[in-house]
Amino acid sequence: MTRRYAITFAWAATCSAFAALTTSAGATRFRQQATPWEAPASAKATINPLPYNEENIQKGKSVFMNTCVPCHGDKGKGDGIAGIDLIPRPGNLTSEKVQSQTDGAIFWKITKGRPPMPAYDCNLTEEQRWQLVHYIRKLAKTENKK
Repeated sequence: MTRRYAITFAWAATCSAFAALTTSAGATRFRQQATPWEAPASAKATINPLPYNEENIQKGKSVFMNTCVPCHGDKGKGDGIAGIDLIPRPGNLTSEKVQSQTDGAIFWKITKGRPPMPAYDCNLTEEQRWQLVHYIRKLAKTENKK
């Protein structure tokens, strides 16, 4: 086999493998997107144990800036640079769809994740996740003042 044909063969094999992976991943992503992401009733009923105050909001902001901004963007709109190619796209955390959920539901989603969003139960403490919920609430309040 000449060098030219070997390179062509390798390129064709790479493209075929990529197409197979993309199709499989795309189908999985479509199924996930088509299924509503609902927290269980027990999670929805969970109350945030931390007071909604400036200290917890600022700590939540710090977590957000270090963890969430790449995908959700600095204002939580789902327009972060790392989220551009994700399917489904990151959610707009200031939207009615997100803000109408209970604190417990948002906490559960942060904790459990759902591809492409990772689970943060091992990366963030329980306190950090609750602080993050407070900051997500603050994002919407800030957006509504504009």
